[in-house]
Amino acid sequence: MEKTPTLPADDARRTRSDGAQSRERLLLAAIRLFAEQGFARTSTREIALAAGTNIASISYYFGDKAGLYRAAFTEPSPGCESNLHAFTATGVTLRETLAGFYGVMMADLKRGDLARLSMRLWFREMLEPTGVWDEEIDNGIKPAHAALMMVLGRHLGLATPDDDLQRLAFSLVGLAVQLMVTRDVIDRINPLLLENDAAIDAWMARLVDYGEAMVNAELARRKAGAAQPITKPRKKKA
Repeated sequence: MEKTPTLPADDARRTRSDGAQSRERLLLAAIRLFAEQGFARTSTREIALAAGTNIASISYYFGDKAGLYRAAFTEPSPGCESNLHAFTATGVTLRETLAGFYGVMMADLKRGDLARLSMRLWFREMLEPTGVWDEEIDNGIKPAHAALMMVLGRHLGLATPDDDLQRLAFSLVGLAVQLMVTRDVIDRINPLLLENDAAIDAWMARLVDYGEAMVNAELARRKAGAAQPITKPRKKKA
């Protein structure tokens, strides 16, 4: 009985490595071209040419153009929904919770040019929606937001969430999102603030400080409101 032919170990490893590199080149080329031109105006032939691979490799690795677009949109930035454990642990302090949360969000900024291209692709998707952004909201952002609401409610001692808790959660997220959205502005005004991993870590530490202050301010506001006596409206004189 003949044995099935197999590649030598070195050749097999090289083949797997070459395959991974081809897929990565396709993904990077797709992110850049989709961000610059949008989904409809970017052809698979153009992506394959930019990546230095044949067009059949797109079908092999991603199925089709839509599959490649979805991978370009989601893979470079796993998002909070993939790392909920980083900030939802019980028995930790508020600062530890916020450090875990902002650690996940700020990780994108450490991807350099890839982070910039990914953000531009997100902008492009919002301007020219294909449906992927709606999927991201439902499958990524909503679960992460719900997890953040849960841990904030726990730290504030709330039995049920309310609109003010929603406002607090969105505001905490906004502190980090602002850095991603206005990265070009920050770099133009003071490029040292986000120039390397150490600078990003320093800003993340400040976000923990700011976030803690916001949560404590909300807690104080709720306590002050609960302490105020309920007074009945005065009756108007006849």
